[in-house]
Amino acid sequence: MSIEKQVIEKAAEYKEYSAKILSEMIKIPSFSGEEENVCRKIVELCEEAGFDEVRIDGLGSVVARIGNGPKKIAFDAHIDTVTVGNPDNWEKDPFSGEIDDTYVWGRGTSDQEGGAASMITAGRILKDLGYDGEYSVYFTFTVMEEDCDGMCWKYLIEEEKLVPDFAVSTEPTSCQLYRGHRGRMEMVVKIKGISSHGSAPERGESAAYKASKAALAMEKLNADLQPDDDKFLGKGTIVVSEMKVSGPSQCAVPDEAMLYLDRRLTWGEDADLAIGQVKKYITEALGEEPESVTMPDYEKRGWKNTDYSQELYFPTWKIDRDHSLVESGVEAFKDLFNKEPVVDKWTFSTNGVAICGRHKIPMIGFGPGDEKEAHAPNEKCRVKDLEICSAFYAMLPYKLK
Repeated sequence: MSIEKQVIEKAAEYKEYSAKILSEMIKIPSFSGEEENVCRKIVELCEEAGFDEVRIDGLGSVVARIGNGPKKIAFDAHIDTVTVGNPDNWEKDPFSGEIDDTYVWGRGTSDQEGGAASMITAGRILKDLGYDGEYSVYFTFTVMEEDCDGMCWKYLIEEEKLVPDFAVSTEPTSCQLYRGHRGRMEMVVKIKGISSHGSAPERGESAAYKASKAALAMEKLNADLQPDDDKFLGKGTIVVSEMKVSGPSQCAVPDEAMLYLDRRLTWGEDADLAIGQVKKYITEALGEEPESVTMPDYEKRGWKNTDYSQELYFPTWKIDRDHSLVESGVEAFKDLFNKEPVVDKWTFSTNGVAICGRHKIPMIGFGPGDEKEAHAPNEKCRVKDLEICSAFYAMLPYKLK
């Protein structure tokens, strides 16, 4: 029997298993920085599946391995989730892990513990098949991605010295093959005014009015941003996500203002360019430069209380359509499912910003569930997707060039 047929049959045999272990994870809330309990559960599941090595790294991510080949491929799933939001918007308990004929339901099913469940099943398939190929196959179940995407992998590469030859993100792609996405960064703009008594506003300079003009300048900048040359990733964007003004009292002209900006970066855009654009557009709107435009740091500690941080900059990444990793992914998909995969990109950001964007390790994406389910109420993941993805992850190491 061909290896493709064996993988397909095993993935089908483990379909209910994949759904069940996803359900078990969903029942354990795992907000960013609070993932310890789900990490302990994943360790247990990987050990039961027969992985050759299972450990927890210094930041709190689970690292599991199958095989002892001289090269390395890593499959990554972040296992933290956003919070529930307004519970009235949910028709089902977000932590029920309910399974029906079509879906597993709950917070994190698509974004992105569905990928984690498929990875565990893929490891079990590889063990069943006695995989002993050229690649050591790593499965990483990473923390704090929702707060600071990529920091977990910056830690794995720079501190733990886990440097794979190739990587696969299992973020939701609707079982399509992705090869990149826009980067992003966060910025803080500070604007100064001059306070005066509210009864005589003409004596002061309102930081609130300046901030409003600056916000409209960001609206103009967003409209002026252009797509990348080959139109693959699309245009960058900028959004004012928060504004604050303050002054001596509620009866005074405010003398300080802050704008928080979310900037999405297409190919060819970086932090220096983006900061320069913000300064230029605000200066033109106000007739003076803002007090400062800076990129803040992320400094929250995770469940292991490890002191580790990075700037809130997440580089854009993509690999070429004819890259050997993409071609291997296409071949694996075709051999398993007898059709061509859709090759596309994500709208949102993933740990690829560190793996490929920062450290230039070739990477693709293939995951269960849909992007539109991310951060939405009534989140769900198709059980069939879990089966498809577990087969793809188990097949890819055999197809790598």
